[in-house]
Amino acid sequence: MASSLATIESFVEGAPPGELADVINDIKSLTINEPSLVSELGPAFEKYNEEQFATVKLPGSSQQVIISSHNSLGDGRYFDVESSSSFSFDHATQKASEVQSYVLEGAHLDLVKSTLKSLSTYIQEHYPSASYGVYPTENDTKLAVIIVANKYSPNNFWNGRWRSLYIFDPSSGSLEGSIKVDVHYYEDGNVRLLTNKPVTASVSSGTGAGICKEIAAGERKYQEELNRGFTSLSEGAFKSLRRQLPVTRQKIEWDRVTSYRVGQDIGGGSSRR
Repeated sequence: MASSLATIESFVEGAPPGELADVINDIKSLTINEPSLVSELGPAFEKYNEEQFATVKLPGSSQQVIISSHNSLGDGRYFDVESSSSFSFDHATQKASEVQSYVLEGAHLDLVKSTLKSLSTYIQEHYPSASYGVYPTENDTKLAVIIVANKYSPNNFWNGRWRSLYIFDPSSGSLEGSIKVDVHYYEDGNVRLLTNKPVTASVSSGTGAGICKEIAAGERKYQEELNRGFTSLSEGAFKSLRRQLPVTRQKIEWDRVTSYRVGQDIGGGSSRR
């Protein structure tokens, strides 16, 4: 039983962006003779949602809020600074409920709010759609800044997620974190891109605007690195896998394809009747 549970937990841990529900359904099909296994996956679901920065809409709200260990209150409850609320979160169904008022307090409250304000402007300028949050962490000695952007297109067989986590230390001005990109393409197969880019910077001003400036610089640099990597793949490795042109070295005129005669029009020789 313990071995089976560990195996199933690994399935949850490896679930691609936006596909946890599909993985759960597959697990139920695979464990039909051991239905109790799914009920034991609570800790695995919690770990997955917190590490993936799952997002959820609160009842009566259109704004997505983040699930992470940095805004956890324990016992399945989390808080959101901007809406001044706390809520329960079901890690299996990824639904929120029992919303209550929650007022954040702490030594760095002003810095949290100013960082949120600057972060909002940055997100609107650089992301089509993203969720973000700023939370006191490590006994209110540091700030955790989180950005997560999801893009799901199951009809086209792909889903993707961008995750950024930064820890800012007001006492030293250091900003450390990582950017993770996870893209899954699964039409007639499985291709997955997983990246992890460490980021370090120094924020001499110690302000919310300064923090966001360094975040913007680091993410812009990484996006440029990704773009160069994709271009290199297209011009290098992919070319060795497939010809860009047919053996004739000419593009096929698809509007004429029904009138082609294989021997004469494509091969260049005379056709036999």
